[in-house]
Amino acid sequence: MKLFITGIGTDVGKTIAAAIITQALEADYWKPIQAGDLDNSDTRKVQRYVNNARTVFYPNSYALNTPASPHHAAALDGVTIMPGNIVEPETTNEHLVIEGAGGIYVPINDTQTIADIIQPDYKVIIVSRHYLGSINHTLLTVEAIKSRGLTIAGIIFNGDENKATEEIILKMTGLSVIGRIEDEPYFDANVIAEYAEEFRDKLFQI
Repeated sequence: MKLFITGIGTDVGKTIAAAIITQALEADYWKPIQAGDLDNSDTRKVQRYVNNARTVFYPNSYALNTPASPHHAAALDGVTIMPGNIVEPETTNEHLVIEGAGGIYVPINDTQTIADIIQPDYKVIIVSRHYLGSINHTLLTVEAIKSRGLTIAGIIFNGDENKATEEIILKMTGLSVIGRIEDEPYFDANVIAEYAEEFRDKLFQI
């Protein structure tokens, strides 16, 4: 199973969600594009959060120096991101978690977006966090993914529960909820492992 983790925007909790899913499935992990924070990249964060013995972490296809939209970060580094150069690792594990960068329509070059690196056999998990406008952003994300004929495996809500928001999102999209990540005071390997236990059954039903 190959799961692509995307969010409705930046800083909505993709990396924490990816760590939980990686731990729950004892999956391999790969982030194709990292823009900025190379000394504390998302891959390094997930490595700290995951404590099973099976997970293999694969290098970024593009590791860019500037924390910015990938197309701009790449231009500053004097490179052009090409989907053809983003080659999925040959993993021997039965599960692979792929973490996106920002939202689904974040540009990677002058004509293509993150959506263009999602392969037909990937199942997409959407991470949604509540804020004013998040319903619109979630529905737009769902519509964008479905318009490309891709499969959405489910949604993870990150943050305190907002019943009105969640109910209308689920009613209008028909998505299933994989789980909720609360506003924890901190995250470490133990907290991630607890969420992994909570999410595991839902993930294996995908």
